[in-house]
Amino acid sequence: MSEIKFGIIGCGRIGKRHAQHISNVGKLQAVCDIKEDKANELAESNDATAYYTVNGMLENEKGIDIIAICTPNGLHAKHSIQVLRAGYHVLCEKPMALSVADCGRMLTEAEKANKRLFVVKQNRFNPPIDAVKKLINEGRLGRLLSVQVNCFWNRHEEYYNSSDWKGSLELDGGTLFTQFSHFIDIMFWLAGDIENVWALTKNQNHHDTIEFEDTGVVGFEFTNGAIGGLSYTTNAYGGNMEGSITLFGTKGTVKIGGEYLNELEYQNIEGHEIKNLKTSAGANDYGTYKGSMSNHDKVYENIIEVFKNDGVATTVGYEGLKTVEIIEKIYSCTRAVKSTYEETER
Repeated sequence: MSEIKFGIIGCGRIGKRHAQHISNVGKLQAVCDIKEDKANELAESNDATAYYTVNGMLENEKGIDIIAICTPNGLHAKHSIQVLRAGYHVLCEKPMALSVADCGRMLTEAEKANKRLFVVKQNRFNPPIDAVKKLINEGRLGRLLSVQVNCFWNRHEEYYNSSDWKGSLELDGGTLFTQFSHFIDIMFWLAGDIENVWALTKNQNHHDTIEFEDTGVVGFEFTNGAIGGLSYTTNAYGGNMEGSITLFGTKGTVKIGGEYLNELEYQNIEGHEIKNLKTSAGANDYGTYKGSMSNHDKVYENIIEVFKNDGVATTVGYEGLKTVEIIEKIYSCTRAVKSTYEETER
């Protein structure tokens, strides 16, 4: 295959991040955003064509190989399905969608069109996560007993007020979708699927800013018999504090921490030691706040490997669905808890 040509739908901050990495592996041919100034700016800086409607882009650009979906969360399914039906491969930003049903529709359309559906899960490339994944695959932790995930970040009012969709239940979806879906994915990737969930969530400090929770405590039972917990908040004072996952097994304990799952903070493993880890990339820095790790270059390198060398996709649509399924279970359980509480109070 000759040079791979890309398109981007959604020219905000994450769209610009995609454009930066596309320029290193292929050609950005077209971009689209309903905000004309954003589309024009990204197009001009990448010698691409700007469009202001998805249909306009799909009807006029026939040489594109794959289109990156970088629109608000609640539009991922709609735009991915449009692109797949038009005959293009899709790279969808996280979260894949805001419901399992929408994820299922995306997978069905990809199969019908015989096109690939990639989902961005760049934290899987963090060196300590990759090392621990290999450790688990080799059985070096023994039987997994329990897992603890901590997500302590800061999202201030300016973060939400500077956007016309963040904080909206319809387009944002919730804190687990926008801030912490990567942590749910890593938990699933390392520890496996879950059977039972208990959750309590509350909006503690963003009452006039968001339509969902800013804090939560969740308990899990995994299908392999392990139990686990997730504690999360966007109320860490002054900035992001911690993003970690600790795994306790019969042959070892490991903790991946730092602010963004980017440091191996603790290891005690029977007959083994993880050594010589590569330095993790920096976090996505958006000026007034920081996001997850900036490993989108690895995502695009994997796409090139898939298309040019028949490589294996790092993250496929089914795995994106599993993340959404776990989040949906948490929120469904949370609603049930609130309903029971309200009935008790009456």
